[in-house]
Amino acid sequence: MKKNALPALSVILAGVLWGVINLFIRALSSGGLDALQISLCRTAGAAILFSLFLLIRDPGKFRVRLRDLWLFVGTGIVSLVLFNVCYFHTMIVSEASVAVVLLYTSPVFVMLLSALFFRERITPRKLLALALTVSGTVLVAGLLGSGARLSLPVILTGVGSGLFYALYSIFGNLALRRYDPMTVTVYTFLFAFLGSLPLGKPLTTLRALGNDPSLILWGIGVALFSTALPYFFYTWGLARMEAGKAAILVAVEPLVGALIGILVFCEDHGLPKLLGILLILSAIVVLNLPEKRRSKAGKP
Repeated sequence: MKKNALPALSVILAGVLWGVINLFIRALSSGGLDALQISLCRTAGAAILFSLFLLIRDPGKFRVRLRDLWLFVGTGIVSLVLFNVCYFHTMIVSEASVAVVLLYTSPVFVMLLSALFFRERITPRKLLALALTVSGTVLVAGLLGSGARLSLPVILTGVGSGLFYALYSIFGNLALRRYDPMTVTVYTFLFAFLGSLPLGKPLTTLRALGNDPSLILWGIGVALFSTALPYFFYTWGLARMEAGKAAILVAVEPLVGALIGILVFCEDHGLPKLLGILLILSAIVVLNLPEKRRSKAGKP
């Protein structure tokens, strides 16, 4: 495998692991935990796992400058915690499909913010991949023909989830210019955990976990396989590629979520959903086609 393909593969793998989160969420939800309690379990578990890993492997990477802590407030609280609040609220007051579609406005925000702050070029290829991604996500979520009516609060919180989701790429890109990917990920989850404490009803959550030990295993699973590992893979890949490209590649997440629904939970698998999966795969292929090199004469 070519070395320059590894960052893209890492980001795609992150999207796959995020996409299977539905397996863990359903198990934890059936055990009586609500969305914010599950969010607290995710951030707490990931913070512990990452901190232990870094403590064993390279404790020196815990050192950060106080003046740079605002970067981790950005990745941990502004991005992850506020994203959770907006996303879960949209899902509760509306529909899951609506929440997913509005969440995946995030590549648009990443592309625009990356052009503004990092001067990344908005190329025709990126615009094509973005159009394929957005169209595919709408079809995969099954929003077309659903007759859903979106109120202004739902639109604001849904688009807000996309914005805060996108801000991880922006704050993360800035932090990665100064620190190792592992340092960025550890402090992101430490701050996300601190930000989640007031929302996640920690005492009630602990009682629920104590009453049903199987929930502890599911909690470890969601923290490891759908939180810690994908954030590590995404951060590692983001450090080696453009934020706008990473944001589109990770849109494999709703594709995987749709496949899990079809294969595991026997959800609808009509033509629109299958077409949406094809469009998202096409976006990934478009972004990874080799660039045409030009000679000094200007010809390919």
